[in-house]
Amino acid sequence: MALAGTKTTGTALTQPEEEVLPGSKPPSKSFSENLLTVWQTLKPFGWQGLLLIGVLGLLYWSVLKLLVWQWYYDPDYSHGFIVPVLSAYLIWRRRDKLAAIPRRPSPWGMVIVLGSLGLLFLGSLGAELSLARISILGVICGLIVYFAGPAILRAMAFPLAFLLFAIPIPVVIYNEVVFPLQLIASRFATKVLEMLNLFPIMREGNVLVLPGLHLEVVEACSGIRSLMSLLALAAGYGYLVERSIPVRCFLIVAMVPLAIISNGTRVMITALMANYIGPQAAEGFMHEFSGWVIFVVATVLFLLLHSLITMIRKKLGWYDQNQDPALAAKVAQ
Repeated sequence: MALAGTKTTGTALTQPEEEVLPGSKPPSKSFSENLLTVWQTLKPFGWQGLLLIGVLGLLYWSVLKLLVWQWYYDPDYSHGFIVPVLSAYLIWRRRDKLAAIPRRPSPWGMVIVLGSLGLLFLGSLGAELSLARISILGVICGLIVYFAGPAILRAMAFPLAFLLFAIPIPVVIYNEVVFPLQLIASRFATKVLEMLNLFPIMREGNVLVLPGLHLEVVEACSGIRSLMSLLALAAGYGYLVERSIPVRCFLIVAMVPLAIISNGTRVMITALMANYIGPQAAEGFMHEFSGWVIFVVATVLFLLLHSLITMIRKKLGWYDQNQDPALAAKVAQ
């Protein structure tokens, strides 16, 4: 005899499925259910996939070792330790969608793997680390296509592309970008200090000439460090919080001037402290601390910008109500 509101299979009784109301969150899965989902996702790869990954790990051991070494010793890329963790988290958030996508392995994935290994060979032959490092991402994409299919790769496109923020830009591009950033920061600081008219100041290239003091805007003060970290922050934040692709792209682009203005402000503050306190204010703890403060300020400005964009879109009726659960619940009522 079946109870009302229940289903029976033999003698076992199961509870009715709970209805998910608009704007409410579906019941969260237990830890064991999440592990089962992950296992179902990885199971199609089989022992062949694990063996192939092990072989590729040996091939890329020296490349990965140098990459981690640069993350540790180069302050410009210290955010590299966080990027793979966040990328893995973004994939974990999509685990249910990934598990629902049919697996259609494609032999074209092996073509991508072989092409990426060719980049590794060329990079090793010409001592070009950037090619060898980018080839890692190509191999990962090729393995996904070969064992799971292009649909899975498309579903993981952003988390995998996010890994590019962990790869240092080539030296040639780095040199072309850093010096203009030094000039922009020095010009910004000079213009603002001239408007304030607190003390005489001149600029010679990337050197600020203060009364009895020359302050050089070196590579470490170019803002490349904060720019790379803030761009990674903007991309990750936009993917997690914003659904509109145009708005995501705008937030990433808008982070560039925010980072440049913030770094120029840092140079200006450093010049002020060096003039009134002494040269020691332009180095050591005060210099590093000001870098962290400006990073926080740029982040706050970025969040305020997104809030302003959201407010304008709501006023104009361009805001997706499904993006705001509370607003969607009110509309449903």
